[in-house]
Amino acid sequence: MHLPTPQDLRERRTALELTQSELADRAGVSQPLIARIEGGDVDPRLSTLRRIVDALNEAEGDVVRARTLMHDEVVHVGPDDPVKRAVEKMQDAGYSQLPVITNGVPVGSISESDIVHAGENVGDQPVRDVMSESFPTVSPDATLEEVSSLLDHYTAVIVTEEGSSVGIITQADVAARIS
Repeated sequence: MHLPTPQDLRERRTALELTQSELADRAGVSQPLIARIEGGDVDPRLSTLRRIVDALNEAEGDVVRARTLMHDEVVHVGPDDPVKRAVEKMQDAGYSQLPVITNGVPVGSISESDIVHAGENVGDQPVRDVMSESFPTVSPDATLEEVSSLLDHYTAVIVTEEGSSVGIITQADVAARIS
């Protein structure tokens, strides 16, 4: 069994954005005891340490991560695809926008608005001529709060792992989660 160090406990608590008092309440111990344990001033009993670790595990379960919000299937087009293909994919999927991806890497986005503003007879033009900037990217471990912050400014977020797109999250996904 791996026993966490005082620094491990402090780092994990702060990563979960818990105060010492909140952790103490969850673990059923006092805040000064949490402070002394994190400071290395006291070695807790194993049963106390177990309650603290259990409280941290429970708090971690409360944190919503991008991997639980995202859609694994990323409907997308490539920059060399014709605009009419993007329109077909949007209509088939019922989306108003799509990411533009090359070899798993997001390079732009295309929306109905981009197409409308491009003028007439753009169907055979490559998507790259009409596309906008790429949606921002996050890791699968990004929190709901981080994703929501980005969605205040963008209509979607791409989830990437090792440089490759593995999912997408839209404003509608977050709204469905919090309602």
